[in-house]
Amino acid sequence: MTVANAEQIDEWNGNSGARWVEHQEWLDQRLAAFGAAALAAAAPRTGEIVLDIGCGAGATTLDLVRAVAPSGRVTGVDISEPLLGRARERAEAAGPAVDFIAADASRHDFAAGSFDLLFSRFGVMFFDDPVGAFRHLHGALKPTGRLAFVAWRVVAENDWFRLPLKAASAVLPPQPRPEPFAPGPFAFADRARVAAILAEAGFRETGFTPFDAPMLAGAGDDAVDAVMRQILRVGPVARLLAAEPDATARRAEDAIRTALEAQREGDRLVLSGGAWIVTARA
Repeated sequence: MTVANAEQIDEWNGNSGARWVEHQEWLDQRLAAFGAAALAAAAPRTGEIVLDIGCGAGATTLDLVRAVAPSGRVTGVDISEPLLGRARERAEAAGPAVDFIAADASRHDFAAGSFDLLFSRFGVMFFDDPVGAFRHLHGALKPTGRLAFVAWRVVAENDWFRLPLKAASAVLPPQPRPEPFAPGPFAFADRARVAAILAEAGFRETGFTPFDAPMLAGAGDDAVDAVMRQILRVGPVARLLAAEPDATARRAEDAIRTALEAQREGDRLVLSGGAWIVTARA
């Protein structure tokens, strides 16, 4: 296991996993449109066997269960025990149609040729060796199998991330510049790179469809306050400010609030997200 991979596992079984469980309902609402678009592209059918990669708290897993019912089956895999605990609670009524595995999908010993569909909502951008990971997962697909996932496009096309982070960065101490293709939310932003990864891993007929939807939104007199609360709940800015002294964090919050006020249109404030819906065949 690489250092980067071990750090991801530690983080998602620690603070990040706990915060995502705490705000699970709100996060599912924010990501629902993106998951629905990927699900439509995946087109799961009755009776299919599906693997939900990076399933988190199980929202997409349960959507897939409903799509393949009554005779299909879905396995959700994730590295976060806290999130899987929540997923199992939510899936109790689904019975044997669903199961969850605590594992790194890029290395877990799946049975060869066992899945009709590999699916993921923002769960495949964190692989430390993406070619190796997708080659491994390709082996778990039936020869007629399919792949469908959603991943963020570039930061410049994701105001929910770019705008508050830019405002806070003007106040905070200099942060390390991230590696452009390091495991993380924007690791799959480059379409050509992702196409090359999937081709090298053995996939064919890869397709990319841009999809945009609101991520953070507020309305009425407290529109800015509503979006501020969302930004500070979970995500990159929340993590950054948690590590700073209170006075510095307050200055950063003031800078973010000013930036949000500039984006407000009447009584409404919306920060959008831009993603790729990626599909391929085994």
